[in-house]
Amino acid sequence: MDYKTHIMRAINYIENNLKNNIKLSDCARVSGYSDYHFIRVFKEATGLTPADYMRKRRLTEIIKRMRQDVPISETAFEYGFNSKENFTRAFISEHHILPTEYKKALNSLKLYEAISFAIQPFEVLPELTYLKTFDVIAYMSDEACPPNFWNKYNSRKWSKKLSGGKVCEDYGISAWNESENKLDYFIGIRKNNVLGNTDGTVELSIPGGLYAVFTTPRTSHYDFVNTIHRTWDYINNKWLQNSGYRRKSGYEFELYVEESRTYSEKIYIPLEG
Repeated sequence: MDYKTHIMRAINYIENNLKNNIKLSDCARVSGYSDYHFIRVFKEATGLTPADYMRKRRLTEIIKRMRQDVPISETAFEYGFNSKENFTRAFISEHHILPTEYKKALNSLKLYEAISFAIQPFEVLPELTYLKTFDVIAYMSDEACPPNFWNKYNSRKWSKKLSGGKVCEDYGISAWNESENKLDYFIGIRKNNVLGNTDGTVELSIPGGLYAVFTTPRTSHYDFVNTIHRTWDYINNKWLQNSGYRRKSGYEFELYVEESRTYSEKIYIPLEG
């Protein structure tokens, strides 16, 4: 029996007891490992500690209930948070916005469904297109993780702040910063759509040329952010390695309209030639 089988036993136990007090020792016992060995193997298999996994799963289930107009305090208590304040702190730590901001905007969040080790085939074939140079007015991310900056941008209606109230396509733009050895990330709208307040923004010029355009598979609200991540993983680790094309340095970008609720976006990768 391999280690994933042991860990799946613990995951199934956790999933069946998310509303109960789960002891680490019980998870370890179900998996067949000692407490110490269980923690180490669980993190190696999932990338998370057991405590992190339980917290993320409980928050995910609460968020699903929030979309059904169930009172936040009632649901949080049901999933083991002994006060609304404790839940709010956990929510902010995970998503970097207030629960009330999310409930008002119902923007897409990175959620965590039950882990499965089954390998699911995934492929997204791109279209190739030539773009002309265009300009974007954007906010620069102050978050280490782009989904957290999207949470702020969408829940606080920054797109309409820029556009003067219109619904516009939003551009999530990334570029590697060589001097600081980090990824710079920006979100904004095309300059020709800007009619509102631009305080705190920068202007980016997106070069024209050949782009591969990937359309993420349409999915649910709950799995949208994860599907975007799977698409990026496919682009970086499969398509680019086997396509015969070379990635061109510069801006790559995502294109989506949050209010469309289509839960599918386009990803543009600049190519040489």
